[in-house]
Amino acid sequence: MTKTVEEAADVQPVWQRPSGPPKKTTRKSTLGRQDGVAHVFMLPWLLGLVFITSVPMLASLYLSFTNYNIMGSPEWTGLANYERMAGDDRFWSAAQVTATYVLVSVPLQLAFALGLALILDRGLKGLTFYRSAYYLPSLLGASVAVAVLWRQVFGHSGLINQMLEMIGIQGTNWLQNPDTALSTLIILNVWTFGAPMVIFLAGLRQIPEELYEAARVDGASVVRQFGSVTIPLLTPIIFFNLILQTIGSFQAFTQAHVVSGGTGGPVDSTLFYTLYIYQQAFVNFDMGYASALAWVLLLVIALITGVHFLLSKYWVFYGD
Repeated sequence: MTKTVEEAADVQPVWQRPSGPPKKTTRKSTLGRQDGVAHVFMLPWLLGLVFITSVPMLASLYLSFTNYNIMGSPEWTGLANYERMAGDDRFWSAAQVTATYVLVSVPLQLAFALGLALILDRGLKGLTFYRSAYYLPSLLGASVAVAVLWRQVFGHSGLINQMLEMIGIQGTNWLQNPDTALSTLIILNVWTFGAPMVIFLAGLRQIPEELYEAARVDGASVVRQFGSVTIPLLTPIIFFNLILQTIGSFQAFTQAHVVSGGTGGPVDSTLFYTLYIYQQAFVNFDMGYASALAWVLLLVIALITGVHFLLSKYWVFYGD
């Protein structure tokens, strides 16, 4: 049978045909190309990790063993900066203030966030609006503007004292009283409950309703359901929020700096550890000692986080 002109034109000559079997795209090569694309997108983060985080950390580790005041060259002093902390009264004062702040504000913040998440989980109308409104303080809580506002609210003629005067109570200057100054910052940290609240709310939505129905069939009260169903299944979320808020509270700085004017007063009652590092570095220009203080803070946070993980096996319950 003879071929038409069009069919003959479509036939490729033998010497122009590719030799060997046709190439196939394997799964391994596809994954290799995807990994390459992923590495390209991760490159800015990797560069930031190396040049913005790792290199300054190593530099500060070296400076922590030196006497360095910016103006001259670092002078190696060994462990002198770390030995100096033992006799530094302000160091111990800052450590005590920070420990009090963490131990009091973190549990209160988590309890308040969980309580509000339980209320919102009941299916209120306009849940999206309430969730966004309650999350807003978490975005603004560490800002300078909110710290300035907080100073006005708790000032001698601030909103709190004006409200107390309406019911016949004479207020005090909360920020200038050593007994109450730290409490105002604790209240400010509790007020930034939005982020843990949203995470708690997401965790509550993942608890199967069948478990509550089974508990009600067995005659469990609302309190018993909360203690036997909600809390055990929510412990991974509680643990996650506990780690995040503990680390964040140890690193708190802006609130104390603005409220106290950078002094940590009155009588060092708001002298956060990070504020003391700032004073040593950028007020006294003692960069060596400030670097040593920063590394002690890093080690303390790492130690406390490690203890949390060790203890979590006794109270955190996962799906398995």
